[in-house]
Amino acid sequence: MKKGLKILGLILGIFILISPFLLIQFGKNALNDNGVPLIPELSPANTKQRIMAFFPHPDDEVTVSGTLIDLKRKGHEVFLVTLTKGEAGSSPENYPPDKLKEIRTQEMKNSAQILEVDSLFLLDYEDGGLSLLGQDSLEALTLSWIKDLNPDIILSYDSKVGLYGHEDHRLTGLAVENVFLSHIGDPGFSPKALYQVTLSNKQIKLALELSEGFRNNYPKEKDSGLPKPDFAVNIQPYFDTKLEVMKAHHSQRHVLSDLMPWHDQIPVWIYSRIFDREYYHEVKK
Repeated sequence: MKKGLKILGLILGIFILISPFLLIQFGKNALNDNGVPLIPELSPANTKQRIMAFFPHPDDEVTVSGTLIDLKRKGHEVFLVTLTKGEAGSSPENYPPDKLKEIRTQEMKNSAQILEVDSLFLLDYEDGGLSLLGQDSLEALTLSWIKDLNPDIILSYDSKVGLYGHEDHRLTGLAVENVFLSHIGDPGFSPKALYQVTLSNKQIKLALELSEGFRNNYPKEKDSGLPKPDFAVNIQPYFDTKLEVMKAHHSQRHVLSDLMPWHDQIPVWIYSRIFDREYYHEVKK
């Protein structure tokens, strides 16, 4: 009897020890497409590159924050351009637009400090009103910033969905894509690559199940969804810092919880090994 209890205790002990690793493997299989190459870095560290992350809102940089941290730690220059101050967003505290703008401005500065970007350019175009600029004006603005910063690589949203359907996201992604495709190879046009943040098919399915906002905004038409990822960057070593960046945008915690569901319920050492990559689509002419 005692021998049987010892064996049972040993089995239970082994199960307790290995169960987190089983959870990690289950989570990886549920979220990630194994057919998409997982690479250790976006750009090799042997040649210093200039990277421009170009987004419409404070907190959009969270989607590529692991990649940006890796690039900075490996000696590249990182510039962050944010077109609006996020006053049209919502908040659990129901701040009025002027107050929310003030709060999100500081949150964006805090995020940039955590990311250690070389420069943050926080502009003041109308949040939710980029369509009022007109696409030509938005593209002219995009081209102007490219000429000012001379990046080798650009990170932004896609042109079809804007990751989860926000019109400012989509218009920004479209402007960057059009400018890149129109000018790549031109004398004086520095960018050699444009990478659009995207999701794996499994992540899209999970987001459609869990997030009402994603479900309401995501296109229903076939072939009109997010671009397929060409590769993913391993961000697991920088996951703690990615969480800090996300938490810097405290006023948007209700929105960002959709980006990383259950992050506050699962130990970080497990969670970081499941949500361990950022997916990208490479725009090619």
